[in-house]
Amino acid sequence: MDKTYTGVMNRKNEIMKKSMGMDYSSYEINDFAFDYEKMMNDTELSFEKIKEIQLSNKVGNTPLLELKNITKLVRNNSKKGYGARIFIKDEACNASGSFKARRASISAYIAKQRGYKGMAAATSGNYGAAVASQAAQYNLKCIILQELFDSNYICQPEIEEKLRKCESYGAEVVQLSVGPELFYCLLDILEDTGFFNASLYTPFGIAGVETLGHELAEQCMKMTGKFPEHVMITHAGGGNLTGTARGLLRAGADKTQIIGASVDLSGLHMASDNDFNKKSFTTGHTGFGIPFATNPDRVDVPRNAARSLRYMDKYLLIRQGEVFFTTELLAQLEGLERGPAGNTSLACAIAYAKELPEDHIIIVQETEYTGAGKHPQSQLSFAKNQGVKVLNGSPKDSINGKSVIIPSNISEISYIEKPLDELKKSYIKNVKSNFKNLDITIPENKKFLMDELNIKDFEKLKNMFMEA
Repeated sequence: MDKTYTGVMNRKNEIMKKSMGMDYSSYEINDFAFDYEKMMNDTELSFEKIKEIQLSNKVGNTPLLELKNITKLVRNNSKKGYGARIFIKDEACNASGSFKARRASISAYIAKQRGYKGMAAATSGNYGAAVASQAAQYNLKCIILQELFDSNYICQPEIEEKLRKCESYGAEVVQLSVGPELFYCLLDILEDTGFFNASLYTPFGIAGVETLGHELAEQCMKMTGKFPEHVMITHAGGGNLTGTARGLLRAGADKTQIIGASVDLSGLHMASDNDFNKKSFTTGHTGFGIPFATNPDRVDVPRNAARSLRYMDKYLLIRQGEVFFTTELLAQLEGLERGPAGNTSLACAIAYAKELPEDHIIIVQETEYTGAGKHPQSQLSFAKNQGVKVLNGSPKDSINGKSVIIPSNISEISYIEKPLDELKKSYIKNVKSNFKNLDITIPENKKFLMDELNIKDFEKLKNMFMEA
């Protein structure tokens, strides 16, 4: 077969169909719109069955913990009567140490049921560890493709830590440099091996995260007598937010505010060889959060099940130094040493909680495991070696790629709100670029776009469409 880039990419739909056993064409309404709910309900598994699968493979039923000391500190730095109670869902208790075990557990089950001999996934690391962990329990082979280094073969300690984690579960890790070759290599491996494509963006993966939102709602009701007013979710590719939001809705928590949180890495390009090691975070940042929200089908499956703009009520950004500070704060005040991704949403939650009444509850939706390469000391030492200045002071003065500024106290932690209407207009720009002369008055297109952007007023949608 033609193994050139063009040759493999021309066969991508055929490869994808064989590697998942899914016919995405059955969900297509027209060239633009597709039946999202039909796709999500086509996993062949009930919600109760998904919970059963996860619990039988060391996933789920993780604790919800109140951060009493951090809440007290927030209230000491808020005006009287303000400072919401902060809780954290400790997903580091899952096998492999992150919420992504919920996604991987369902993909592994499906792969085994359908007779695949192994699984493959392209990932920065945490999901790779989850896939490898679940594959090991099902006696499936596992290949993880990981963007690891720049053209000088220099790799961040956090990514190396994730590589070690994947290999510890018996996975073969294919190490790649940063760039567009990741998807090509995944397709090539899927075609050669006949393995299951354990993509982050399948309905199986997102359905697996729904249990997290449902658990969170039930636990909060049991502990406090009500659903949380706010849930803060680290936002990268969108599956975390999408699945959690759907689980909250399933539990009846339809008034809970869904807030995305990302590290602000504006000014750095994630596919740039030069910028790759100028950042101190490998996921949970705007380099993933914004493009995946505004162009969700730019992934390794024909239709992405992670569609965050359908569910997001706010999108808050935090700076790198504030996350490092929060990581140490969590360890030293609450005795919880956790990795950077969940601490992104915790940093945002601390800043946001200052503005909320004391009787409000804000839940940080996940934690992740930590390890030598994920510690602030490792990442900051690496940053210094790359010529990035590490300073104490006001995080607002930091310049991505040039400086990381760590605050001296909690009062200096603040968020940046990214207006959702900006993201929605960017989504529309992408739609207009990808679908020339799209008629949004056609009922199927109108409904799909209004659902995609969570817009109830068609006049508002028409105005956005004209302005974009």
